[in-house]
Parts: sequence; structure tokens; C-alpha cells
Amino acid sequence: MSSSNPRARTTPPLRPHRPLIWFVASMGVLALVSAVGIAVDDRVLVGVPIWTKPFKFSVSFIAYGLSLAWMLSLLPRRRRAGWWAGTVVAVASAVEMVLITLQVIRGTQSHFNRATPFDGAVFQVMGLTVAVLWLSALAIAVLLLRARILDRAMAWAVRLSSLIALAGMAVGFLMVRPTPEQLTVDDPPVVGAHSVGVPDGGPSMPLTGWATTGGDLRIAHFFGMHALQLLPLLLIVLTALAARSARFPVLARLADEQVRLRLAFTASATYAAALVLLTWQALRGQALLAPDATTLAAAGAVVLLGGAATALSLRTVPVASPARTEEVTA
Repeated sequence: MSSSNPRARTTPPLRPHRPLIWFVASMGVLALVSAVGIAVDDRVLVGVPIWTKPFKFSVSFIAYGLSLAWMLSLLPRRRRAGWWAGTVVAVASAVEMVLITLQVIRGTQSHFNRATPFDGAVFQVMGLTVAVLWLSALAIAVLLLRARILDRAMAWAVRLSSLIALAGMAVGFLMVRPTPEQLTVDDPPVVGAHSVGVPDGGPSMPLTGWATTGGDLRIAHFFGMHALQLLPLLLIVLTALAARSARFPVLARLADEQVRLRLAFTASATYAAALVLLTWQALRGQALLAPDATTLAAAGAVVLLGGAATALSLRTVPVASPARTEEVTA
């Protein structure tokens, strides 16, 4: 039987975004090549094995591309506009990865490198592709905000995660500013840095390469971009738990879409607050694992407020029985 409500939400058939899927597949190949490069190539660049950057970027793009392809498949209308925006994201990202890999093969730095006219041109093209990628992701976020997709809780998780991911991507623009040390040099070969308060290439965390003696903007950049996966995944888990509420009564509240919607807003607000905190910590030249009292206090406030909001979100509004309603009315 068809629904009598013309505004009822329906889940459109999933149609994979082929350019993004092909891009993700190519990133899988590059991740394998880079892993081999880390193992067999003994060159070191900015304190880490030279193939570390393409490996990290390709793995990150796999998660980002798959999430974006899934979100675009949900659009019931304006599918063509979403397809073109997703295609531009795939092409811009592919260009950036080609340039990063080219510079690895040449044995030189890709980001912030202006040592030669060619290196400067490469970095300028990379900056242009990042700007195009960000604007295309913004267009997709607007399409998702306007679309009626899934149930309300998942729809808002998808929308808000795309906006937070945009903010995380925008953190990258803070990295291209010259450091105080670079400002003292005429025509420096490197302009911009990942780290704050310490030079790039110093002591760092294993695998991630994040600075351990100063701030590092890549942490907030990474954390923000991957809201695109983590927030919808949270709603998927909550929905799965709600389906098991018959066996576990404590989960029964999750079956209420209104409760899941409140949890989606709470999780998104907490995630956004954590992104702001990580950015602020990095800009103050503070390592992730060496927070000062002010940072700890702010983190504690985020945790407490997030916990309180979660507890309030889990409350259900009791529905008055007819007998109770008559009693109150009398």
C-alpha cells in the first residue's frame, strides 16, 4: 500500500558514484605501493620515511571517498548536480595525489615547497586543487542539507558530519601561513608548516607523524575530515542497537526516532567542540599528549556538557494514557 503522506521520506536506490569509486580503487593501489616504498626505500623526508605521506593521504582518501560516494547515492533529487560535484572532488583529489607522488619520486617536499620555480608551481597547483575540492564539498553539503533522506536522525548525522568535515578541511588553510622563523628570511625555500612552535620534522608520534613537542594542525584537520565517517557510523550503531531492544530493554529508548535525533545533534555538537579544542590547542603550540591545565579544563567541560546532553537526549517524553488525560482534565 502506498503512503498517503506525500512528504513521506523514502530511501532512494543506491547508485554508486563511479568516478569516486574508481578514485578510491586507485588510492587502494597507491596505499599498497606506498607501504612497499616505506619498507624498501630508505629515504627520509622531514623526519619520516619519504613514502609516509602518500600512504597516509591515500588511506584517508579511501575513507573519505567511500563516505562521500554513499552520501551522494542518497540524494533523491538534484542527483546530477551531486554527481558533478562528486566528480570534481574525485578529479581534484586525484591531481593532488599525483603531485604528492611525483614529489616523492623526485625526493623532495610537496607541501610548502618553493625551493625552485617547479616546486613552487607544484605547490600552487596543489593549493588550487584543495580550494576546488573544498568548494565542491561545500556544494555537496548544501545539497544534503536540502534533501529529504533517510530517517531524520541519520539525515542530520549525514548533514552535520559533512559540515564538520568542511571545517576540518578548512584547518588546512591555516598551515600555509609563514612561520615567524620563515618571515625573517628573504625568499625562504619553504613557506608554511604543519607544526606550530616547533619546526616540521622534529620528534613525532609513530605512524601519524604528529609533533610531540609542539602543536600540530594535522590533528584537527584529520579529526574534522573524518566526522564524515564517524557520525553516520554512530547512528548506524544506535539503529542496530535499537533493533535489539526486545532482548535488551535498556536499549528500548533508542527505538524512538526522536531520541536518536537528539543524540545525533548532541554527538555533532560535541564533535564540533572537540574540533575547535584541537585546533586551539595546536595554534597555542601545544602537543596533543601534553595539554596544559587550560586545555584540560576545556576538554573536561566538553566531556561534561556532552555527557549531560547525552543523558538529556536519552529521556523520552511519556505519553499520557486516556484515563490519565481525563483525570487531569477533570
